[in-house]
Amino acid sequence: MKIAVVGGGSTYTPELVDGFARLGSMVSELVLIDPAADRLDVVGAFSARIFRHYGHPGKVTWTTDLDAGVTDADAAVIQLRVGGQTARISDETFPLDCGCVGQETTGAGGLAKALRTVPVVLDVAERIRTHAKPGAWIVDFTNPVGIVTRALLDAGHRAVGLCNVAIGFQRRFARMLDVDPAAVVLDHVGLNHLTWERAAYVDGVDRLPYLLENHLADLAGEVDLDPEVLTTLGNVPSYYLSYFYAHDRHVRDAVGAPTRGQRVAEIEATLLEMYRDPALTEKPALLGERGGAYYSEAAVSLIASLHGLDPNGVHSVNVRNNGTLPFLPDQAVIEVSARAGDEGPAPLPVTPLAPDLAGLVAHVSGYEELALDAALRGGRQRVYRALLAHPLIGQHEYADALTDKLLAAGAQHLAWAR
Repeated sequence: MKIAVVGGGSTYTPELVDGFARLGSMVSELVLIDPAADRLDVVGAFSARIFRHYGHPGKVTWTTDLDAGVTDADAAVIQLRVGGQTARISDETFPLDCGCVGQETTGAGGLAKALRTVPVVLDVAERIRTHAKPGAWIVDFTNPVGIVTRALLDAGHRAVGLCNVAIGFQRRFARMLDVDPAAVVLDHVGLNHLTWERAAYVDGVDRLPYLLENHLADLAGEVDLDPEVLTTLGNVPSYYLSYFYAHDRHVRDAVGAPTRGQRVAEIEATLLEMYRDPALTEKPALLGERGGAYYSEAAVSLIASLHGLDPNGVHSVNVRNNGTLPFLPDQAVIEVSARAGDEGPAPLPVTPLAPDLAGLVAHVSGYEELALDAALRGGRQRVYRALLAHPLIGQHEYADALTDKLLAAGAQHLAWAR
């Protein structure tokens, strides 16, 4: 199987490569694609050493030519960051001027990212459709994953969105329960970066009540929330829900402080220097601070299932709603646990969401639909309407000011990206 990684020059790519080297026996060729040739040469050579280190028989190649790279691919992973860390830092800071959280996937920062990302991903996907094998799957890891995945599906692509939040919880819960991670099946539900773990089944028994009773402080600390939030909800929200449940605290903490993007940029510079060492054959520990833990395992497992190699595999993915959550339109994209085979992922049955969860999901899903429309058709009014619809903004004064800031930042960083 040939797998193409679009955005393969990322310093995060060795995490993905490590997963394929350890777990991806079906891979005959892994091709990394990126327009940044200098960076790609460093990451590509290191990735090839990782494959050799594990004795994997497949080959790692790399190219700046997108069409050549995806030709005859069986699957393509898209992991792009249009505008790089410079644009991310902007996403994290300009909303703070209006007292709104600065975050690269949530609120105004997330909309800014969607506006510059969706057109690029759609162009990439069209070229994959043209040059890859017929029926090749696209696995989208490009944020904001929910919006980008809906754009791909609306354009008729064979695509599924992937996030590492659920597999991270699966691993944490397994350690706390002293069981194999594969034994833990999550009731993972919501939208991308707006999910809750409502149950953690081991041998058919929900162990989440035990976890909340015996590991409450640890779980609350991991998602950056007061323990009372978890006990009141009766579940474990993703870290990203902290931006909703503790919005003003995040704004206070962020004003004047270094952004996550600044820290990641520093880590990336160090990682690239480390990758240049010809003696380095394993991913360095510093890569764990880059983010995206366990993404490699999630991606390898999902691609195997989509090609019929693990037809009973359960994955937390972004897919069409199609009645799974009855209060959302069928065309909406949700993030739930699904059983995947070569026909694609099929969501597991979902019990009704509590009113507070359902209300927030519906609210953000409506915003995401407007955000995608703005990304596809442009125009100040569409951007303003999406911001007005977002529950973390939702006021004319903020939406109006943020629209101008967002459009100015977008013009600057799209020019930078070119």
